[in-house]
Amino acid sequence: MTTVERAQLLKQLHTDPELLVLVNVWDVVTAKTVAAAPGCRAIATASHAIAASFGYPDGEQIPVDTMLDMVGRIAAAVDLPVTADLEAGYGNPGETVRRAIGLGVVGANIEDQMKPLAAAVEAVEAVVRAAGEEGVPFVLNARTDAFALPSDRDRGEIMADAIARGRAFLDAGADCVFVPGRLDAEMIRALVEGIGDRKVSVIAIPGSPSQSELAALGVARISYGPQPQRLALKALAGAAAQILGGGTLPS
Repeated sequence: MTTVERAQLLKQLHTDPELLVLVNVWDVVTAKTVAAAPGCRAIATASHAIAASFGYPDGEQIPVDTMLDMVGRIAAAVDLPVTADLEAGYGNPGETVRRAIGLGVVGANIEDQMKPLAAAVEAVEAVVRAAGEEGVPFVLNARTDAFALPSDRDRGEIMADAIARGRAFLDAGADCVFVPGRLDAEMIRALVEGIGDRKVSVIAIPGSPSQSELAALGVARISYGPQPQRLALKALAGAAAQILGGGTLPS
């Protein structure tokens, strides 16, 4: 597939009735492993996991060139659409997305970090403009950190802010609104009602509603962030302890 065809497919996966499930990856071997799993329809990277694999903390501490090199390697290694977690765009979201498109990436998360709404909308507009200039129907999963960052506001105020930001991002050209956080079914229902059916993206954490519940609530997409890497490292730690303790290699 061409880059445009992959972008068109990813966009379709966000509007199809079926929930889009994305198991996040952080390098070429994990991308190939996930891509080969039955039912995999697209690949999503996790910025936290990629940064950790290079020894950087999360939060745009990894050099943008290093991040883009890895997401480009992932996009080149699989035959599926790749959407990349590009944090807040590393100081220039439009240019960062333009470079990512040149590497074969056809979608991205761009987070607002709870910056003033006008600045957050400008970032969305910059991404949409860059994608348009590249001629690619890029899928922007615009993220609001309303529920992800610590706040002393009450839940109703946070919800209203998340919905207002989500609507503004959609009006600016985003395809979907990513609202990470510890969300229960009632909160997700309110987000979908406020932002739009098949327009909300969430992250799964232990205790999150099931995939079938999310689909019934009208969620478009679910991803798993750094959790797959943590599961892999837990398995490695267990195997290492067993081997170093005099045991045999786990079967």
